Amino acid sequence: MKTSWRSASLVASAAAVLALTTACGQEAAPSASSQNVGATAAAGGYGSAGAGIGSGLGNGSATPSASASAAAPAASAGKLAVVTNPELGKVLTDSGGLTLYRFDTDTAEPPKSSCDGDCAKTWPPVPADDATAGDGIDKSLLGEVTRSDGSKQLTIGGWPAYRYVKDVNAGDVNGQGVGGKWYALAADGKKAGGGGGGGAEAADLPGLSTRQDPNLGEIVVDKNGMTVYRFIKDVAWPDPISKCEGACLEKWPAVAPVEANDTKGIEKKGLMSFTRPDGVKQQTIDCWPIYTFAQDKAPGDTNGQGVGGTWYVVAPDGKPIKK
Repeated sequence: MKTSWRSASLVASAAAVLALTTACGQEAAPSASSQNVGATAAAGGYGSAGAGIGSGLGNGSATPSASASAAAPAASAGKLAVVTNPELGKVLTDSGGLTLYRFDTDTAEPPKSSCDGDCAKTWPPVPADDATAGDGIDKSLLGEVTRSDGSKQLTIGGWPAYRYVKDVNAGDVNGQGVGGKWYALAADGKKAGGGGGGGAEAADLPGLSTRQDPNLGEIVVDKNGMTVYRFIKDVAWPDPISKCEGACLEKWPAVAPVEANDTKGIEKKGLMSFTRPDGVKQQTIDCWPIYTFAQDKAPGDTNGQGVGGTWYVVAPDGKPIKK
């Protein structure tokens, strides 16, 4: 009877593993190594001061273990102003001349911030108290949203407003285009300069779709037309696990969750999101975590292909393209 029970138990366990494998990942599970190969690959600075427009990346998690409460209180915005940037045109600033930004993962209707914790250390939310409209700014577009910690954040046209820690001088726009998700604010709440060069065409893209690359074939892109990648040290089953943390995420920003009906040409099986250890939700394709690359500055760039021998462009079925 003991042998029979043991056999039945083994069969049941094998069936459970098979079910999970079918649901999350069709490939062999990669090594469980936690080495962040991407963190050592040449990828430019994390929005380093003076790096210029489009430098750096994503929502940032430079020190994941640090407490968000350790950040110093953000300075008030004061009287907002509109200044002219030679590359972006009209840009919104605070009373000290520091550029204000918006985050693509946020929403304006209704206003909601998705930048908390370590993200909010890199992109300090602008307090709503005592913010006033200067010349050229419609005061009716100024509002506020209550953040998860109960504080009030300034909104412009519904979009939560932020500063960037690497902007140290009035007029700096080092946060522009970071990770394909952060853009300087215009006075009406829209993206200054049209938003990272994507124009109306990029704005019309679904959350995830595909494009034809002349060298790699059909590849996955995000809503801004930026190329999507996979890290081969990640895990897909039985549950998605990202091995890209800390400094690695500075170079390879995690793709935020996308609704299944907001995709085109993407394999729906295994299309899901999961919660990372830092509480941020990340999108997967075929249960594999997906990312963008900080050194891709414009739609169509594939500078992350093959980096460190561990990062590859993603095919519509979630598999890495290793050409």
